[in-house]
Amino acid sequence: MTVNFPQLRAFLAVVDAGGFSAAADELGLSQSAVSHAVASLERELAAPLLIRSGPVRTTALGERVLPYARSALSAVRAVTELAEDAGTVAGTVRLASTPTVCQGLVPGLLRHWRESCPRVTVRVFEGDSAEVARWLDDGTADAAVLIDPPPGPGVQLALDGYRVLLPRDHPLAGEPVVDIGDLADDPLLISPNGCEDRIRALHRLAGLRFGPAHRVRDLATLISMVQAGIGVTVLSEVSRSLVPPDLVLLPVEPQTARRLVLSGPRDRPWHPAVRPLAESAAARTPS
Repeated sequence: MTVNFPQLRAFLAVVDAGGFSAAADELGLSQSAVSHAVASLERELAAPLLIRSGPVRTTALGERVLPYARSALSAVRAVTELAEDAGTVAGTVRLASTPTVCQGLVPGLLRHWRESCPRVTVRVFEGDSAEVARWLDDGTADAAVLIDPPPGPGVQLALDGYRVLLPRDHPLAGEPVVDIGDLADDPLLISPNGCEDRIRALHRLAGLRFGPAHRVRDLATLISMVQAGIGVTVLSEVSRSLVPPDLVLLPVEPQTARRLVLSGPRDRPWHPAVRPLAESAAARTPS
């Protein structure tokens, strides 16, 4: 059996792009060349990897092959880029993060990296916390901004404290700090992702019952509902740049925070350009 780099690259491109035509555009090849590469891989494995009728999707075997293909390509890409220019940091790094961090923290990082590591291209992928961790594990992403990861390699970018979001005409909007207990009569709006666990813990620390009135996935919708006076919510400090002028983001008691950590994968070598990015980010982060 002979499985090669072009075969794996074509297979992954079809999966990631959602079809053969889009994969061909991504790779700069003809559609027939991509189809031939995937078909030759399937012949080597003696089984189909893709279901071609309707939207292209993986077979059961294709789903099992996927993480190994990603790891193999990641390793080949890393070795190739090291060999091409051993003395200069260069290449493309795929960075995954959650929407809030992507909007509130990542733009500043990208601007910083453009100046400090000009030969590194960073492509950003946005997903929820579980998706981000999975992408880093299976090789879809080369690096990620993780929320409260276990001890290990990585650079802490921020200790991201939680804040209460209120309309400017709310009775507590002028307070320097808001006790969560003072909002017991306000309908609570939350986003059902990693933040929900933090907000639940905040109520537990205060000895309060946790009973959200609405669960809203999209952050923009959540903010719009606070603007409309439907309720209040708790957001992290990194969300501050997204807060419109008719709302205020105030410190909340009891205090709680999350760690935002830039890291590469835990179980395989990092892409050559990830560590310089992490070191550059560490130099930028206040101690």
